[in-house]
Amino acid sequence: MWFSADLHLGHANIIAYSARPFVDVESMNEALIERWNSSVLPADTVWVLGDVALGRIADTLALVSRLHGRKLLLAGNHDRCWAGHDRRSEGWTERYLDAGFAEVHQDRVRIAIGARSVLGCHFPYGGDSHDRDRYLGHRPTDKGDWLLHGHVHDRWRQQGRMINVGVDAWDHRPVSEHHLDQLISTGPADRAPLQGSAVTGR
Repeated sequence: MWFSADLHLGHANIIAYSARPFVDVESMNEALIERWNSSVLPADTVWVLGDVALGRIADTLALVSRLHGRKLLLAGNHDRCWAGHDRRSEGWTERYLDAGFAEVHQDRVRIAIGARSVLGCHFPYGGDSHDRDRYLGHRPTDKGDWLLHGHVHDRWRQQGRMINVGVDAWDHRPVSEHHLDQLISTGPADRAPLQGSAVTGR
């Protein structure tokens, strides 16, 4: 099983915003697809913890079909199907399913990592990609669980019991369940994003 978040396919501004090493949005899209498919096999399961595609959504959401694996989406604030958009989200879940997701989930989920049950949510307990915490009503309450999340982009890879599975923390690749299990077994820690040398293998 693999994990990812915050691909932001088709989002040109994210290149400068998160210092992504791509010259334009087309090369970013192709690199994200290539790096994903170099790790994930067609039979693998991948959790995407939000914010998969922006820009011209008819074009960018279609790129999901090129990504290997059985893909499960936990919607984030930039996904058109996110329930936090209220009525504007109506009808969008079907479009995400048609684009290649096997399932679309909202809010938070329980996920088995090795022998542990951890929490998954697009949002961390605290912290943001901006200078203030947003979407406070959609964040999980910290009751001592390990949390896999996205949303913070390149702010951190791990902060305490929160592990950011977003592509900006993992050299623009998915991260494996095995690698996450190792981090959790090591215990709470603070880790910076990886750049150019991610060890995310099986």
